Amino acid sequence: MEFFRIKKDIPFMRHALTFNVISLVTFLLAVVFLFTKGLHLSVEFTGGTLIETHYQQAADLEKIRGALGKAGFTDYAVQNFGSSQDVMIRLPLKNDQNTNQIGESVMKSLEAEAPGAELRRVEFVGPQVGKELAENGAMALLLVVIGIVIYLAFRFEWRFSVSAIIANLHDVVIILGFFAFFQWEFSLSVLAAVLAVLGYSVNESVVVFDRVRETFKKVRGLTTPQVLDHAITSTISRTIITHGSTQLMVLSMLIFGGETLHYFAMALTIGICFGIYSSVLVASPLVMWLGVSREQFMVKPKVIEGANEDGAVV
Repeated sequence: MEFFRIKKDIPFMRHALTFNVISLVTFLLAVVFLFTKGLHLSVEFTGGTLIETHYQQAADLEKIRGALGKAGFTDYAVQNFGSSQDVMIRLPLKNDQNTNQIGESVMKSLEAEAPGAELRRVEFVGPQVGKELAENGAMALLLVVIGIVIYLAFRFEWRFSVSAIIANLHDVVIILGFFAFFQWEFSLSVLAAVLAVLGYSVNESVVVFDRVRETFKKVRGLTTPQVLDHAITSTISRTIITHGSTQLMVLSMLIFGGETLHYFAMALTIGICFGIYSSVLVASPLVMWLGVSREQFMVKPKVIEGANEDGAVV
């Protein structure tokens, strides 16, 4: 399906060096922010107190957040849990904290500003549990990367695989860099968004690379930059349809999803924008500089021993 078709190829590869310099600078800045500021990890990773409450009617999350803020609580997370009447409150780990006292303090603050809450449970999540979650999350990210590497290695020639992996990791590091720079809360939902971006970005790379391989096989007389320009230009309509429709859905979550989905949608938004950029304007120049050519896709004729030049067996 295409909304439009561009008849003349856009010379993207003419500016390949500029695109990659921009990517390198952005990548290095993200790495600097990660090392200097670090990620603002949520309660799931650092440990803390989980409080579940129930209301007879739909809970007003803004009033609950306001009540906790007035009571002096900081870095808390409030979200619906299962239904609009059930609310989960996460409070960060503090020294010498008493779980029962914290539960009582939270209920008192809610009674004053957002009455009607019924305490269901109070649980303490220790730092060891948070550490295990962080390690498992990092392992999940590593396994996804390894899986993508294996998939690309089987589907494409090694130059394409290397380029796609560099472009995809470029997206992940930049997302993490944004969260480190602005000190947005990095939770399990954000980690899920990062994993989703990895798969989303590699899909765009595969589409472009498939068109590159097809063009090399079917069209003769084009240089490698011209083949890459043709492949990118011919997939622009599909890219706009796919990414545009996805971004509309993510934007609706960002605007109307509330605080619960805010950072999840933010991570997806950053990943979609940079995913387009990296798949088209980072991976393709890398393929070109790694030396891809038409000859690598041509099937070499088999030489049969004992046959003459006309194909007759001697």
